[in-house]
Amino acid sequence: MELHLTEKNLYHPHEIVDYIRLLKARGIRVYLHHPMKHHGRYLDIISSSPEMRQFYNWSSELIASICKQENIKCIIHCHYSDSDSSRFADKGKRYETRKRIEEILHICDQSFLWEDTTEGIFSAQNPHLLDEIVRPLHLPLNIDISHTFIALKGNNRALEQHLKTYASYADYFHLVDSLGIEHDSLPLGKGNINWAMVKPFIGDKDFIFEIDLSESQFLDCRLMIESAEYFSRI
Repeated sequence: MELHLTEKNLYHPHEIVDYIRLLKARGIRVYLHHPMKHHGRYLDIISSSPEMRQFYNWSSELIASICKQENIKCIIHCHYSDSDSSRFADKGKRYETRKRIEEILHICDQSFLWEDTTEGIFSAQNPHLLDEIVRPLHLPLNIDISHTFIALKGNNRALEQHLKTYASYADYFHLVDSLGIEHDSLPLGKGNINWAMVKPFIGDKDFIFEIDLSESQFLDCRLMIESAEYFSRI
């Protein structure tokens, strides 16, 4: 299970630890997900806001301490779409992103798995991502298959080539289908991703089916179960 944290959760770290231990006591492997937002705004590791940068650092240090204590990992985003990091053609922004990642790795180089997004510097759109950031930093990844597919404009051949290049760096995956146009978080088999092609790249690594459950107010996980059944039939 992946526990998706909010900013509010971080002000009660003992509750996070309690949930982790409750799940682990039931034999469940636990991952955390770094908060997406600070004061309602999506995080960006190179944000022009000093306050957001401070929150990014503080939250990473706090979560890393929990991960070390509980021997688990946390998924983290450099940025989301439509942010300071969206301009991957800007070499200065790419360099700044790498330096900021190094700062976080200095806080803790073992706890985080870095997730790709749908556009920008830390996405499959960026042709410099491997040579400038991932390879030199030996960066462990969480690959979100739908994010990669969207970044590659719904092209399964490009997705396959991307996975050939990056899968060896991935310790974890988000398995989500998509039409390849926008962030739609579809159940497996409801989008255009070639899952028969994708599955061999997953191997025996951990993953979750990160399907949008908002229509049920996140109370019905049936779409995740159906996705698991679909994946197992391939």
